[in-house]
This record gives sequence, structure tokens and C-alpha cells, in this order.
Amino acid sequence: MIRFFAIHPTAANLLMLVLILLGLNSLSDLKRETFPDFSINAIKATVVYPGATPESIESALCIPMEDAVDGLSNIDEVSCEATEGLATLTVEMLEGGDFSKLMSEVKNEIDGINTFPEDAESPFITEANRTDEVIDLAIHGKNMSVTELKEYSEEVKRKLKQEPGISLIDIKGFSTHQLQVDVSLPLLRQVGLSINDLSDALSNQNIEAPSGELKNENRALLIRIDQQQVTADKLGQTVISASEAGGQILLSDIATITDKFELDEDKIWQDGERIALLKINKNKSQDAIDIASTVREFVVKEQAVSPAGISLVLSNDQSINILDRLYMLLENGWQGILLAFFVMWLFFTWRYAFWVAMGLPVSFLGALWLMSMLGISVNMISMVAMLIAIGLLMDDAIVIAENIASQVAANQDINDGVVKGVSMVFPGVLSSFLTTLAIFGGMAFISGTIGQVLRDIPIVLILTLTVSLVEAFLILPSHLAHALHKTPKADVKSNLINRFKEGFINAFEGFRNNQLVTIVEAIIRFRYLFVGGLVGMLFISVSLMVSGTLAFKAFPNTEADILVARIIMPPGTALQQTEKVVNHVVDAANRIEANLPASGEQKLIEHIRVEFNKNADAFITGAHVATVQVEFLTVAKRKPSIYEIETAWETEIGELPGVVALSIKEPSNGPAGLAIDIQLQGNDMQQMMEAGNRILSEINQYQGVSNVILDVRPGKQELELKLKPGALSLGVNAATLSNQIGTAFNGVKIDDIQRGSEQLEIELKLSKQDTLSQSQLEQYPIRLSDGSEIPLSALVEFNYERGFSRINRVNGLRTLSVIGDVDNQVLNTNVLLARLSNGILKKIEKDYPNIRVNLEGENKEGNETSGSIVDKFLMGLVGIFIILSFQFRSYIEPVIVMMAIPLALIGSLWGHFFMGYDMTMPSMIGYVSLAGIVVNDSILLVDYIKRNVAAGVSAHIAAVNASKARFRAVFITSATTIAGLVPLMFETSTQAQIMQPMVVSIIFGMVTSTCLILFLLPSLYVILDDFGLVKKPSPSH
Repeated sequence: MIRFFAIHPTAANLLMLVLILLGLNSLSDLKRETFPDFSINAIKATVVYPGATPESIESALCIPMEDAVDGLSNIDEVSCEATEGLATLTVEMLEGGDFSKLMSEVKNEIDGINTFPEDAESPFITEANRTDEVIDLAIHGKNMSVTELKEYSEEVKRKLKQEPGISLIDIKGFSTHQLQVDVSLPLLRQVGLSINDLSDALSNQNIEAPSGELKNENRALLIRIDQQQVTADKLGQTVISASEAGGQILLSDIATITDKFELDEDKIWQDGERIALLKINKNKSQDAIDIASTVREFVVKEQAVSPAGISLVLSNDQSINILDRLYMLLENGWQGILLAFFVMWLFFTWRYAFWVAMGLPVSFLGALWLMSMLGISVNMISMVAMLIAIGLLMDDAIVIAENIASQVAANQDINDGVVKGVSMVFPGVLSSFLTTLAIFGGMAFISGTIGQVLRDIPIVLILTLTVSLVEAFLILPSHLAHALHKTPKADVKSNLINRFKEGFINAFEGFRNNQLVTIVEAIIRFRYLFVGGLVGMLFISVSLMVSGTLAFKAFPNTEADILVARIIMPPGTALQQTEKVVNHVVDAANRIEANLPASGEQKLIEHIRVEFNKNADAFITGAHVATVQVEFLTVAKRKPSIYEIETAWETEIGELPGVVALSIKEPSNGPAGLAIDIQLQGNDMQQMMEAGNRILSEINQYQGVSNVILDVRPGKQELELKLKPGALSLGVNAATLSNQIGTAFNGVKIDDIQRGSEQLEIELKLSKQDTLSQSQLEQYPIRLSDGSEIPLSALVEFNYERGFSRINRVNGLRTLSVIGDVDNQVLNTNVLLARLSNGILKKIEKDYPNIRVNLEGENKEGNETSGSIVDKFLMGLVGIFIILSFQFRSYIEPVIVMMAIPLALIGSLWGHFFMGYDMTMPSMIGYVSLAGIVVNDSILLVDYIKRNVAAGVSAHIAAVNASKARFRAVFITSATTIAGLVPLMFETSTQAQIMQPMVVSIIFGMVTSTCLILFLLPSLYVILDDFGLVKKPSPSH
């Protein structure tokens, strides 16, 4: 087949054309995103229990649901969060489990629970899908009421969902829309009704229901009762009771009906105005750039026809970041390819170099086609994989190209020389491909959330290398033959470029034939000292990490364009007090611009958004929490860094008395999770709070830590009612009491009604004037079974208590976490956690034997993924040994090749040290990629030594000749790999920060591995020959 494609006039070009067309055609099918999608594989079950405390939620809902799913297979973790009025159970599945089966089992078990309280709503069970934010649309309506703003936002949402590709839209800034019926207790008693009577009357009157059908020969009529009222005025006309004399009591006679939203604190302000916020998201099959483009076009059209006073403002556009990062990688990729071509041109004619370099875009397009078939997106990770592939692809192409050139020079016929040149290196190149496959094949299955993000690198590399193997054997030989036919016998004229090239080649050949040989001979002469020195250097390099001089963290930091200030006030704080603190924080943000100029005349701050009733750090909602989000000018356009802005904002805010917690940070923690996440588990919450506060105090003594808080805090004060001994004799039990008190003070939902495109609730409860004090509660009339009434205080005793704002349970135990952030420019997270583990955490375990301490967040995710990488890497090394042992027919010679792998770590570690980077997960992936390149070059060098030894040359001379003969190929491979990645390493844009540790691993490791291959491997071969461990192969082998 190689001969057929090499000499056929069109076959190679047609195959290349097919790969190019398939790749170009697949571009429209490839989705674009910042990072690969990573599935959560979790199931959520939520149960609403209105008015219940976290302790009641825990006992009545969480524990029964935990017991129900206990024993199901393939479950990794079960957690349940109990907050006021809500239980949320999360069931996380082990990797590799059957999600559909688990979903069905969890649903069946929870639906089968029959012990839930009567007032609890039915469980809502769903897949915990991860959706990515794409863009936000803020609707400003200066002259609109809140109700009108909500109605208009629903209309915009309906229109947007009709646009292609847009399906996930959430409207934020409003709580449940209600027709709220606030009944006066004195008026209610005056007409002889209880609040439960009123609830029944409203439920019976306000209905819409089908009631049958009339049929005859000519027509059919559906019968429908429609007594449902959808406005406050009409609902007020509902007849509550009527006398025989014709008198009527209307609802409006005893109650005030208000069209309003349930919670005053559920609102969003942006740039000083109340807004409706439409958050447009995407699922894993959608393209963020297409969605954002569609939304921008829609806004232009909608703004033109919107009523006066309405403005539509876009913000938080994630597609800009995606495009910036992809363009940055494309630019660096093309620069890398051009540099690689330049390196090739130095050694070959421009036609020869062109066709070798042409294999890169052909292989990339073929890989893009395979990516679209497998559902892999174009993202930062997959594109960096293609940059890494430049060196691996050039390695195979250079080996083939160089051998073809030497064979053509020794043969009269170009076609025969091409075929012979390819055939000779076919076993070695195939073996190199298989060893690379062994390395990256295991990496495609690394575990953990970080692993799910990084596994695109090995997968894309495998796809690219597979296509490149086809290109190298079936397409490249034909093109090189064509280039050789077209190559002139001699240059017609000498110009500056030719003189430069000739001078470079002469210098290169002079170094190879003289200095290189001298160096290799000297190293082989002192081979034991050299190898011992390298081993010592390896130990010194590893000690950089062991000592903490070179720190490790799971994921590198990236600079953002958004900061959030998350505010927590004491539970029960009035909304007005929270608003005062929010206004102070917003004013502080506005003052930043005076001290930190952005760039030119552009404003540093683009938008300031305030969301009340929201705080991701608080894990609860309420009038006492709020989040201020500030969107700044993009990184590329502003001068100050996000760290300078954060510091300036904190300084402007200053001390805020009465605030429980104020944290300023970037809004997302990324796939690695929280930097500090220390989990305490037990059953005694008071003990856990005490232990948590001790840990918190210890952490706050370190410089570089910030926003350290406990995720559980004391809750609102509770008034506990207990029945007096004589209550049961009056026919009053706990259920009767709960029903009457709950309806009056917590309210009861009468009905859901549809008004236009919006759904409203009708809610009934006592008016605020009747629920202001404890005395009013004590005097509240409880109706007995005979119709008489008795004050509540005659039936119950009152006790004050204070519980917790939330109770979180993980795997059946109450759980409290100490969470916080770490500035890695000041303090390394792993160093901090190591010190805490050896200090305060050991004391906590000793002082509180019933409390279990776990490290979660970044530490857990990092350990899981790094352990998986090491495990898969070791499996890959075993695969390499098997392949090389089969190829070399030896157990010893594969060890020579593989010795270069651990020693290549020297360059990677020192590269991070000198460049000022921490070791990260991407660094580890970079080192693994480097191992594939090192092995490929090492195989061909050892193979050359074996061929010479088989021909009767001594091991010493064969080793020197091998370094000399393979120097050009090793140099070109290293130079093209470095050239392909060096633009990214020196990229100044912050978009490249996340990938630069990976690039540092490869580039610095490549520099040292080049020396290792040329100097270490020959020395090792001769050492093994000294001990008689290398058998002389027969020439036929």
C-alpha cells in the first residue's frame, strides 16, 4: 500500500483532499466553549415543607430520604441540606455506573416514603445537570411597576425561546407572584369564621374545572365551570358566606387583597435601577458563541420595538472570553507551525519542508472530523493538545523525511528510494505510535472533576496522531517524491538567504562531526560518574517539591473580569439594614475608578449588579444576605490587575460593624473547588461549631488567606410551643394546633392560577397587624371541636430557642465546613493544609474524639486526579515496556529507553522553579506528553545502536555513532516541539495562564531530554554492555 500511494499520481492528493474536506465540513458541527463539559452524575431530590425549621426538616425529610436510598449500588456520596422550609438531597454516582438505572431506583425509593408530614409537598426529583452561563440580559424599565416589569420579561423570554438554539432561560429578580389575601382577625371573628373556614370557602369558590359533555346528533358541547378569579379586584368580590335573607359577606369585607411578589428582598438592581435579569444558559450539546450571537441580534431587534423607557442591556458575555482564548491559541498555533516550518527549512529545501509541515494542518483537520464524530468540543484544553501534538507529529514526519532523503541519495531511482526509505522506518515509527498510545490511552480515563476537564488532552492527541500516522505513510511519501523530482541539482545563484542556510548547515554539521562526538566520547568514558550525577540531580530536583520550595496546587489561577462582594448579616436583619450595607459597598466600588485608571478614556467598571436574597457562601437565603457583582473592563483592555482592584475595593470598604461576613472574590471556584474546605462530621452541632471556630481562628493567623468562614451559623430565634397536659382533654392535639397556627401565621396556598404567560399563587394568612407580637400569638383563638374558642396560651407553653441556619448531612452525619480562599502569590494551599493537618487538626481530633475531620475541595479533587494520573501513567509505562520488549526481543534494552522518562522530570521541575510557576495538574499532563516524545526519540537511537552492534561494531563505537547519526532528527524534533509551544509560553495575555505550566513542563523537559537522549542513553547502553547484559542480536533481527 505504501508503494501504491507513493507512486500513484493522484491517490495521495485525493486522500489528503478527503481529510481536508471532512475536517472543514465538521467545523460547523463542533461546539465551542472555554473548558470541556464535565458531568456531575448526581441526582437531586427537593421537598418543600413551608415554615419548618432546619431541625424539623432534618428529622422529617432528610433522614427518611437518606434511609430510603441507603443500600443502592453505585453511590459515591449522599448529602442532604436542611434549610428553613426546604430539604435538598443529593445522590452522587460513582464513575462508570448506570445513571438511568440509579435515577429510576432513587425515584422509586423516595416516592415510596409514606412518613412525610402532611404539609410537606411532593418530592421533586431531577438530574443535577450542570449548565453553563452564556450571557445575561438585563431589562430596565424606568416607568414600569414591578408587576409590569415581570410581565414584560416573561414576554421577552417567550420570544427568545423561539430563536434557534436557545432553550435555557431563567428569570431572576422576582419571588413568587401572588394574590396575597391578608385577613383581619377582628373582622374574621366578627363574622363568626376561623381562618380555616375562610381557606375552605376560597378553595370551594375559586375553581375552574371540566364538568362533562353534552352530545346530540348535531353537535357536542363541553361543560366547564369557571369561577376562577385572576385579579385582586375580582378575587375580592368572592362571596364568603350568605344568609337566607340575601345578605352576603365578600372577601374584600374582611381582608385586603394585594397583587404583589412574595418576598420584598428577592430583587436585583443594576447600575442603580431595578431590573429583570434573564440568564441565558447552555447545556453540554450547545455552542456558547452561537447562542450569544443570536441573543445580541435579538436584542437589537427587540430594542427597536420595545416601549419607551425600556432598555435591554447585555452583560457577563462568556462568549467573549471563549473567543479571546480560542483566537489566542489559534494565533499561537499558527506561529508555532511557521516556526516549525522554519526549523525544517534550515535542513531541507523549502518544498521538502513545506510538505513535511503540511502534514500538521492535514492531521489537525482529520482530528477535528474525528472530534465532531465523538462529540468533543473545541476548547482551550483540546486546542492545547493540538499544540502539543506539533512535536509528536513532526517527530514521525522528520524520521520518514530524513530516511527518504538518505535513501534517495544512495539510489538512482527516486520512487524506489522513497518506498525503501519509508519501509525501513515503518517498524520504528509504528512502535513509537504504539508507545505513545500506551501513554495517552490510560490518561484518557483519569478520574475526578479536574480529570474530566484534562482528559481531552490525551484523547485529542490520540486522534491527531492516528490521522498523522495515515498521513505520514500514505500521503507524505508521494509529496516528498514530488518535491525531490522538482529539486534543482544546484542553486543557480547565491543570495543572502542561501548563504545563511548554507552557513547554518555547515556549522551544524561541523558541531555534529566534531564537538558532539568529542562530548559523547568523553561522557561514555566517564559514564558511571555521568549517570550517577544525573541520578543525584534527579533526587535534588524532586526535593524541590518534597521540601515545598516548588509548591503544588491543583489548578493554576486565571485572571477574571468580575468580582463579587458577598454580604452576610445576622439572621433576622431587616432588609433596610442590609440595603444600607450594600449601598456602602457599591459606593466603595464606584470610588475605585478615581484611584485605578482603566485605559485611556474607557471606564474601569462596566456594570454593578446587586442581588438581594442571594449569597453563595451563606448557603441560605433571606433579607440578611446579598451579593454585589462588579463587571470590569476586560483583562486585555484594562491596566490594573484583578488583584489590585480587589485590594483597592477592600480598602475603600473598610470596617463594617454588625456584618457577620463580607468576602470579596471571583465568582467561580473552577473545577478544583474551594482552596480551603475542611469538613467536620459528627452529631453534636455545638461541639462542631466550637471546633470549627478554633480552626477558623488558627487559619486567620496566616498571611494570604481570606474570606474564611463557617458554612453553618446560628439561625433565627425560635419560639417553641409544647402542649399543656390538659390540652388533649379539650380535643386539641399537635396536628390540630399545627394546622390552625400554621394557616394563620405561615399562610396557606389556596390555588395556582394562570394569568397570561405568568403563573400566580393565591395565598391566605393573617394580616401583619395581627402577627407583630408574642402577645397576639398567645391570645390567638384556637377553635375546639364543639365550635367554641380558647386562647392559645391556655393550651401551650412557650420556650425560646435558637437553632442553626442550615444543617448539612453527608453520608448520614451532620457536617460543618470551614471554607476560605488562598492567595497563591503569598501562600501555597498545600503548604497551608499540611501545616494545619500536623497542627490544629490533630488537636481537634484528640480533643473531640466524636468528630471526624476531612480535607475536601481543591485538596480532595487534586489528590483524586493526581493519583489517577500517576496510576494511569504507571500502567502506560508497563504497556511501553511490553511493546519495546517485543520489538527489541529483550527485557533489558526497553529499560534503557525508559530511563529517559524519569530523568526528563529534571527539566520540568527546574523549569517551573525558574519561571516562577507552581506545579499543577496541567503540569503533570505536560510531563506525561513529554514522556511520549522522549520515548519516540529514544527508540530510534537504541534501534540504531542495536543495528550497528549486530553488524559487528563494538557497543562503545556504536553508541557514539548513534548519537552522531540521530543528532539531526533529535534536534529537529526538539526544535519543532519547542517552536510549536514557545509562543504560548511567552504569551502575555492572561487567557494563557492556565496552560502555561503545561507548556513549561514540555519545553524545559524537552531541552533536558534532548541531552539525555544523546548522552545518557549511549552511556547506559555501554554500562549494560560492561556487565554483559546486552546480547548481540543477529543481523536478521
